[in-house]
Amino acid sequence: MPVAPSIQWLRMPLPFAIGHINLWLLHDGPSWTIVDSGVQVAESQQVWHRTFATVMDNRPISRVIATHMHPDHVGCAGWLCEETGAPLWMTREEYLLCRVLTADTGRAAPEAGKGFYRAAGFREEQLHYYAKIFGLFGKYVSRLPESYQRISDGDKLRIGDNSWQIIVGRGHSPEHACLYCAALNMLISGDQLLPTISSNVSVYPTEPNANPLRDWLDSLKTLRQRVDSNVLVLPAHGKPFRGAHERIDALLEEHRIGLENVTAACSSPRRVVDLFPALFSREINRGNLIMATGETLANLNFLIDNNRISVQADAKGVNYYVRI
Repeated sequence: MPVAPSIQWLRMPLPFAIGHINLWLLHDGPSWTIVDSGVQVAESQQVWHRTFATVMDNRPISRVIATHMHPDHVGCAGWLCEETGAPLWMTREEYLLCRVLTADTGRAAPEAGKGFYRAAGFREEQLHYYAKIFGLFGKYVSRLPESYQRISDGDKLRIGDNSWQIIVGRGHSPEHACLYCAALNMLISGDQLLPTISSNVSVYPTEPNANPLRDWLDSLKTLRQRVDSNVLVLPAHGKPFRGAHERIDALLEEHRIGLENVTAACSSPRRVVDLFPALFSREINRGNLIMATGETLANLNFLIDNNRISVQADAKGVNYYVRI
């Protein structure tokens, strides 16, 4: 579906609960620039081949831009580059971390990871599930090109008749690239700004004391300053929308309430798994346990860094958090 004379909206199916990702095809003179790619599964490749032959009229691909390294965004990028000869454009931290995570495929879960989730309060069967799914990232990501074109915050990309500025956000991923065209008043936001859901902001075993929620909140405030209030947001999930400033304000307030709820719940010592009801109204089960744990820890690490709670491990290495 066209969203502007120079931009096509492609909704790609996903084999996950969220069901879809929005990809963006930008006229680039006689060629196309692709923004994001879908996961690497046979259905995605079939959709791409149909799209090449129809909407894209078999015109060449000038570049493939990945906003960040999550599989629904970068999964088909390597395959697309190999299939079309187009170069991959990506921020450095996202490219390198994606290479690291795909290298975990086939490895056994590390002891540091098991210890991380044991400290959060996982039972043995939950630890077994973590070990079982470790390295799954690479299942949905095709091999990235050995070289790429780096993009950075503030870069301006000439795509067809328009200039698109890179706005980097952090927290959901390390160096997430949004594309902002002031002339069109459009923002390709990836996962940095979504219309109805809040992007996952998590702590992972590789950096257990990280504070991604601080990065996320700072990035939202920066994004609010850099885009027009009436910008048309082209998100990765959901429908395009206007009202970016109002949506950012709502997200900031949502996180403020979440932090207050976690602080209140820590009036007596609590494990990570005890704090899920303070943040989530939905049931936490095996399918979303890892994500819920990471998000809860992001709130806890933010509160620790702001001297609002403290943490103490018991004799079994399980962490308990309590309000100061």
